[in-house]
Amino acid sequence: MTSHYDHEQVQEFWQYVWERDEVYHLEDDAVDPTYVLGMFPYTSGTLHMGHVRNYAITDAYARYRRMQGDDVLHPMGWDAFGLPAENAAYERASDPNSWTQACIRRMREELETMGFGYDWSREITTCEPDYYQWNQWLFKRFYEAGLVEYEAASVNWCPDCETVLADAQVTEDADGHVCWRCETPVTRRELDQWFFTITDYAEELVDGLDDLEGWPDGVREIQRNWIGRQEGTRITFGVAEGKTETTAVDVFSTRPDTIYGATFLAVSPGHEFARDLAETDDRVAEYVDTVREQDPGDVGLSGVETDATAIHPLTGEELPVYVAGYVLEDVGTGAVMGVPAHNERDHAFAAEHDLPVTGVVTPTAGATDVDLESAAYTGEGILEDSGEYSGLESEAARERLVEDHDALEADVTYRLRDWLISRQRYWGTPIPVVHCDDCGHVLVPDEDLPVELPEFVRTTGNPLAEHESFRETECPDCGGPARRETDTMDTFVDSSWYYLRFLSPDYDDGPFDPEKAAEWMPIDVYVGGDEHAILHLLYIRFFARALSDLGLLECREPVQELISQGTVLYDGEKMSSSKGNVVAPQEYGAETTRLFVLSAAHPEQDFEWTANNVRGAYDLQQDLYGMATAFVEEGDTRLERTPHDDYLAGEIDRTIIAVTEEYERFRFHRAATEIRELAQLLRRYRAYDRPHDETYRRGLLTLAALISPMAPHLGEECWNKLRGDGLVVDADWPEPESEIEDHRLERRLVERTLADVRDIVDVASIDEPERIDLIVAPTWTYRAAAQAGDAGDGPPTEAELESLAERLRDETDADIDADRISAFLEQRADAHGHGVDAMLEPERERLLLEQAAWLVTDEFEADVTIRRAGAVDLGDDRETTARPGKPAIRIE
Repeated sequence: MTSHYDHEQVQEFWQYVWERDEVYHLEDDAVDPTYVLGMFPYTSGTLHMGHVRNYAITDAYARYRRMQGDDVLHPMGWDAFGLPAENAAYERASDPNSWTQACIRRMREELETMGFGYDWSREITTCEPDYYQWNQWLFKRFYEAGLVEYEAASVNWCPDCETVLADAQVTEDADGHVCWRCETPVTRRELDQWFFTITDYAEELVDGLDDLEGWPDGVREIQRNWIGRQEGTRITFGVAEGKTETTAVDVFSTRPDTIYGATFLAVSPGHEFARDLAETDDRVAEYVDTVREQDPGDVGLSGVETDATAIHPLTGEELPVYVAGYVLEDVGTGAVMGVPAHNERDHAFAAEHDLPVTGVVTPTAGATDVDLESAAYTGEGILEDSGEYSGLESEAARERLVEDHDALEADVTYRLRDWLISRQRYWGTPIPVVHCDDCGHVLVPDEDLPVELPEFVRTTGNPLAEHESFRETECPDCGGPARRETDTMDTFVDSSWYYLRFLSPDYDDGPFDPEKAAEWMPIDVYVGGDEHAILHLLYIRFFARALSDLGLLECREPVQELISQGTVLYDGEKMSSSKGNVVAPQEYGAETTRLFVLSAAHPEQDFEWTANNVRGAYDLQQDLYGMATAFVEEGDTRLERTPHDDYLAGEIDRTIIAVTEEYERFRFHRAATEIRELAQLLRRYRAYDRPHDETYRRGLLTLAALISPMAPHLGEECWNKLRGDGLVVDADWPEPESEIEDHRLERRLVERTLADVRDIVDVASIDEPERIDLIVAPTWTYRAAAQAGDAGDGPPTEAELESLAERLRDETDADIDADRISAFLEQRADAHGHGVDAMLEPERERLLLEQAAWLVTDEFEADVTIRRAGAVDLGDDRETTARPGKPAIRIE
């Protein structure tokens, strides 16, 4: 190698050139560009390796599509609101805006240093009023469309963050239910809150998952489970008169066949019936107040019996009513018919409260008996003690019961609950509502948007609630005194539509240009971590549907293909500042880091960061740069062409085809392997003989082009040294110059032949082979194999063999009989372990071996000849072993 690749100097120069020439800028008149997007980062202050991997994936694919001739939209922005910025500012005696802007400046500089090719003219920042005014505008449109509710609810409360959490922001660990951000145990509170009614779209959201063929199955399954569609039966239980205003309670059950085994009715502490009972029953009131402040995991089997009774809809029997902590307000209807004999939770509650257990379903014939006093039987079976339905199987009974009784109705429920968007914090979008004693909830007029955040006030709790000049205002309707809403929106609102603002960031008549969205959406490729499978990805699907119903957006699914990136590990653990195992992206240089994170594994797989593997990425850069430099500086090439030049030209074409396939499938690790192997072949070719100028130069230019999406500075530098036309970032993607039958078959032929020669040399202990004959199978064997394969599965019959022999004699003028064909086909099947393999055309196989013969010569320093079987009488039957794709080998 004649020179060292100085990545810092190269990076600085080419980044300047790209910026000067605006190579990543997308004109507004572009027609249906390829939209490639990485989930925009939270402004935490520095990039971590997860960011780098995400954005290396999108950048590589965007560059590849640009070289394929596409217009490409590849923007970047900042998810800039959120509690961490507020906390960081508080700790530093600063304010959230100053902290956030400093983080953005630092992170943008890091992204630019890494050489990511963004159209910075489309940059957006969610904490800027010119962005969040459209959050407020959309809130109003959603409100007008009936997609916003304001109601009292029992909500998840994080005492450390001092704010409510949506259900999806509560996770579970050894301590129970905890805050997704700070891992503090979550409690419950009763608060008036704002909700987006995402449940209006539950059916469509779950059904739409089947059409997302470009999404990972795991992500779709996570969403399907979170939405939690369940088919079952809604059953109405009457309530005995005189106790409350409630006259009936609906329960949802997937097992109405067990209804005759119901021995009690239980409602959740948040159920309307429980509230009614609490007004007149102090015991119920005390229990409800106590339980609703607790984590659901701490409630256990607690409950309180009430004075009310429920009327069984089929028998008329009066059943006791309990308020029970194990019944969840947001599951089903918030009420259950207690069937201890056939439901595990009901059984445990009944055992705790000494309630009767009545079995009404017995196992089918042959099943072992069950002890219902010790455990519930939850399987299907035959009904007993169920009136006229006794003797029916469970499924048949379910159908009959629904048909026969008005109190039972087929129904569907969802685990999904409406999206709680209220947050009692400062650093978020103010909700554009004014509370007036006379007018109620009044939306702020469009002309008064945005409702801007006031100056930050350092306080505990919600700073906006303490900010009198912000809080106290006039009612837009009556002009009287009113109070401004002091909750801000969940920051997931910001990220639920940001991808649309990138289309038209300066649009003033709405959040985005609907005409542009109609032409440019959906996102072609979206990349991010699968930790966003529930929250972010579900919300953007909801927003797209709501916007579509508002007439603003045509596509109802915003993402066509989703890539869920895996995690970068260090010593087996996810990189984390708290664990002290973070590797800064700049530590190894932009090019080495990018190339390593792309070549280490498939994008969706986790991988371990190791210095040894990073070295491999570094060495590849040095090799490619050194080869290009040596070619330019040393020359020493020839003009006449030989067969081994043709082999190299073919291998360049095969590499182009293979790498193109890998880029299309986001398998950058395999693309890197292909590039590395072509580089090794070029080095071997140059060592074997003076290189053919045109072929060798084309090989080096091809390497520069193929590596450039993953290592753009290196690709640009090599391309420039080799005098490629213009910039490689603007160059056309390489195309094969020759016809390639099947690049995998062609490579397999050469690789298997070389392996067979090595095996013979080793087994026969041949120290210095002088001559190696590669004997290609006779032409008739290819036709026999092909025609036998066309005949279908299984070995040919005797009649089919005779017919095949006759055809081959006519076509090849060779003396071939049925026995010879049968022996050949049997030998071939034994060798390959199954029927007929795919194979090259006979002349293509012979030509390819002639072109690749130099590899054998180079490795064994022997004369190599290629010939067709039967061309020379060797005095033995060795050539009869030749088969299509596997020549016979004779070594002297």
